[in-house]
This record gives sequence, C-alpha cells and structure tokens, in this order.
Amino acid sequence: MSDTDLVQLEDRGAYALIRINRPDKRNAMSSAARRALMARLEEISGTRKVAVITGTGTSFCSGIDLKEAAAAPTPRAREAGSREWIEALLAIRRHPAIFIAAVNGFALGGGASLINVSDLAIAADEAEIGMPEMGFSTYPGMAGPATQLMLSPKRAAWMVLTTRRIDGKTAERWGMVNLSVPLADLEAEADALARHVAQFDATALAESKRALEAIPNRIADWAGAFEFGQTVNATIRAKTGAQREGLSRFARGEANLGQGKTP
Repeated sequence: MSDTDLVQLEDRGAYALIRINRPDKRNAMSSAARRALMARLEEISGTRKVAVITGTGTSFCSGIDLKEAAAAPTPRAREAGSREWIEALLAIRRHPAIFIAAVNGFALGGGASLINVSDLAIAADEAEIGMPEMGFSTYPGMAGPATQLMLSPKRAAWMVLTTRRIDGKTAERWGMVNLSVPLADLEAEADALARHVAQFDATALAESKRALEAIPNRIADWAGAFEFGQTVNATIRAKTGAQREGLSRFARGEANLGQGKTP
C-alpha cells in the first residue's frame, strides 16, 4: 500500500475528507501513515476551510503503531516516532482549517488525542474511546495531556488511570465530543456540520480558531481576553471585507448566516 493510500483525501466540494486507511491495524499511525497525514494537511492548507477526519472500517485511530515502535532499533528511534505524532497533532491545532473528527469506532491512545486536537467532534454511539497505556505501565504521553487540557480532572483521571473505555454517548456527556449519534447516521451528521461551517468566511474561521486556542489556554483574565477579542476582529477586518459586508446586509434588513433559525 502506498503512502497516499494510508491516509486518503476525498474532495467533498465544500470540505475535504481525510480518511486514515489501515483498517487491519485499527488505523494505527505507522511512520509512513504519519508522513502521509502531514502531507495531506499541507495539501489542503489554504485551499479548504473545513476538513473531516475519520477512519476506515471499525476504527477511528489507535494512535502510534506500537508494533513498529517495539521494533525500533534504539530508544532514540522510538522517541522520534512519538515526536512525529506530536508534530502531526500540533499541525492540526495550527492549521487554518476547522477540523471535525468523525469518530466511527475505536479511538485508543493517540486516537483520543486526535479527537481532542480537532476543533469539533461527532462520535458514533458505538465508538470506544480509551487509553490502554496504563496496562503497559505507561503514562499516555500524548492522550493524557490532551485529555487533561480538555476534560475535568476526575474525568481525565478516569481515562488515564483505569484503561476503561467510554462510548460516544459518555464522550458527549463529558464534553469530549460535541454530539453522539448512531453509527449509521455519523457520516451524514459530519457532512451536514462540515457544509454548515464551510459557509462562513475563511479568515473569520481561521482567526476564531486562533482565539479559541488562546483563551483560556494562554489568556485567562477577563480584561486580557476582551482585549484579545478586539485584536482578533481587527485582524479579520484587515484581511477580508466579510465583516463590513455582513454589517451592510444587516443594516439593509437582510439576514446573515446564523441569524434567525439555524440552518
């Protein structure tokens, strides 16, 4: 299987669909798969406002390929593999596109990290999300921090310490995903959400993503947050006329997207 087959890219018109394609390995991220994902991220940079990321078969992603890691000739080589996965996760956080995780099945270890770094997430009710690392006497070096940044301390501790998996409904209740739906409805729900978000201005989306990253992770005080919000809008106005056009439509009595009934 070629590198491009390991992570497939589909043009869905309004958005890009990125599909991890190692179903026989529960979509574990080998070195080749990590390189393929990075190439796909670069391929859609500046050309797509929204990307849906999902897996082939019964798995979403099971993180780093542990068999490949175990076969690494040196500890330094194993560490390099982890660093590659960290860079891929950070590339999604830094990417201008809005990423929607469509969690179709097993999301284990680094697969949980992939949910957390995505901007939005929809899970199948039947999904199984967990961290098996404690069974290897290991702290989940990527999934742990990512979950601790996203969930309350007790819920993060449950994920890290027990190895017990949660389903999509629990992930929704805990705030790890935005929505949980039956697996049969997952693709349609992700498609509808991606098309809805893709209606908005690319600059406004990218700058708002940057603001969501900054507050409260770097800016936690009210005054600083409000001031940062003003700079975000100033940046949007400097890069695009979409704000001015939206205010003009409103002044003329015309509805903008998001006004009134949500489409």
